[in-house]
Amino acid sequence: MKNTVLIPTYRRPLDLSRCLLALQAQTKPVDRVIVVVRDIDAQTWEFLAQFSPHNLPLHIVKVTVPGVVAALNAGLAAVEGDIVSITDDDAVPHPDWLEKINAHFICDRRIGGVGGRDWVHQGNKVIDDSRQIVGKLQWFGRVIGNHHLGVGEPREVDVLKGVNMSFRQEAIAQLRFDERMRGTGAQVHFEMAFTLALKQAGWKLIYDPQVAVDHYPAQRFDEDQRNNFNEIAFINLVHNETLVLLEYLPLFRRAVFLLWAILVGTRDSLGLVQWLRLLPSQGQLAGKKCWASLRGRWHGWQTHRQFKSQN
Repeated sequence: MKNTVLIPTYRRPLDLSRCLLALQAQTKPVDRVIVVVRDIDAQTWEFLAQFSPHNLPLHIVKVTVPGVVAALNAGLAAVEGDIVSITDDDAVPHPDWLEKINAHFICDRRIGGVGGRDWVHQGNKVIDDSRQIVGKLQWFGRVIGNHHLGVGEPREVDVLKGVNMSFRQEAIAQLRFDERMRGTGAQVHFEMAFTLALKQAGWKLIYDPQVAVDHYPAQRFDEDQRNNFNEIAFINLVHNETLVLLEYLPLFRRAVFLLWAILVGTRDSLGLVQWLRLLPSQGQLAGKKCWASLRGRWHGWQTHRQFKSQN
């Protein structure tokens, strides 16, 4: 099988260099590496002009629209081969990453996507907790991630994580990442829309903790600053999650999801119960998060209804 690796990047030349060096060290040589670069990203263009890849078939794609969705869709248009593997510029695939990915696709023609663990590095510490439940969508709409904590045997999942996910070209065909995802950078939950669409089409998605990358979360250059609250980023996150689930869940489960989301929610997408739980420790911040979550739900509902009315 021929493998293409797709990497969207923005203003992280040192991280990108580390990622590319890891691809050079793969036990299964990569057939093509596509790096998608913003037109205004002078730092990365300068780095790539000086970078001398050793046995690395590098192909650079320029994109003018901000956000990971536009970058990945531009990259997908340039993919060649049987398998496309996507990772972030701040990730370092383990040497046997492509070898293990290929093994899954070869053993079962029904597998459309493969993902694995991203070992998150925070300073000098590696998050080494463990979870058995990974990448699952519960019946009422709660999504359990835990991709960075997964242990155990390979198993079927509902959702893969953007930093470590691979797809069979035959499975994704003309499928593209949803351009309705809000945000100007990370566009959180973009991969959920993509992988749930594959699941809905009947393809199997596999999570294997041994398909691993080291993840060094780097600075983001948009409104989403990871652990720091930003109202716009919070609204965008909840909008994206809401839109994806409203379009994936059947009618009854859709209604249950909206009720649960508004009344309960999660730490990332607060409902009233989560607001009350966080109120003693976070005070006014909990209220801001809850209000942003409710606005995000409403915006997601509006986007969903608008799309339905146009189609």
